[in-house]
Amino acid sequence: MVFVIKEKRWLEFKGEQDPTSISVEWICWLNGQRKVAPTPEEMMELEARRERVRLNVALLKKEEEERKAREGSRKAVSSGKVGGPDLKSFIRQFPSASEGDKVEQASDGRIKETHEEKEEPIPESSEPTGSGATYKPGTWQPPT
Repeated sequence: MVFVIKEKRWLEFKGEQDPTSISVEWICWLNGQRKVAPTPEEMMELEARRERVRLNVALLKKEEEERKAREGSRKAVSSGKVGGPDLKSFIRQFPSASEGDKVEQASDGRIKETHEEKEEPIPESSEPTGSGATYKPGTWQPPT
């Protein structure tokens, strides 16, 4: 019988003992997901890469805010108002209102839609009907 003894690994803190300050690379080594402990050169390279990513994220956020500000000012200038979508042009895309629906334009420019209820015949079901007392398994056949 062969016994495999798992290697025990630990980390000695210098200074603060906050476990959230441990880098991912060291956690992977402690859990046995890495065979070799990270080198100081590797740690410096990874920290520099993380800093570049942080700077890129900050730059992208700044560009996004500027783009939103430009688009907001364009909308305010072009339409004369800032707000929701242009519903009139949206509704004009459709050929006409469906049967039973009436579209009216109110005096304030808004579009009103009214629905008239029509009674439609209930389609005949092909499902079996009956109460529990009259049901007989295997006797119902679908209509042909």
